[in-house]
Amino acid sequence: MMKVVGVMAYDPQFMALAAKQADLNNTLHEGGPFGCLIVKNGKIVAQGHNQVLFQHDPTAHGEIVAIRRACDILDTYDLTGCELYTSAYPCPMCLGAIIWANIKTVYYGNAPEDAAKIGFRDNFMYQYLAGDRQDPTVLTIEQHDRDKTMPAFDHFAADQSAQLY
Repeated sequence: MMKVVGVMAYDPQFMALAAKQADLNNTLHEGGPFGCLIVKNGKIVAQGHNQVLFQHDPTAHGEIVAIRRACDILDTYDLTGCELYTSAYPCPMCLGAIIWANIKTVYYGNAPEDAAKIGFRDNFMYQYLAGDRQDPTVLTIEQHDRDKTMPAFDHFAADQSAQLY
């Protein structure tokens, strides 16, 4: 049975498949227990599970893997009209990628607190980004030499053929 959420229809079968993608890592050990599907018009476009350990890539989260695959399959960087099913609430990096990809609907299973209970630091990252947990041992970020970096932006803004995404 489908549950209608907003204008999109949630399909529990897709969440079950995202959960299976997540559970793959309990056998494969390629990364954490996170899985994802990207769906368009009721059909699966791409699947992914966390491959951080396997790829030696801290950005190889399930959502990122699935977004990259969907973009390759659809031959576009714009996933407008797609829905994303993920086994856990996306981390800040994945949320950024989801927004950049123009995915407007995300369905998730586990909450950030659930990920924290098994050792993942998503909650800390949300607090850090909100300004609630500034910690120079985690990250120091400073602006320098804007006068040297601004010309590239100026050239882009003046270029009639430049394409925003």
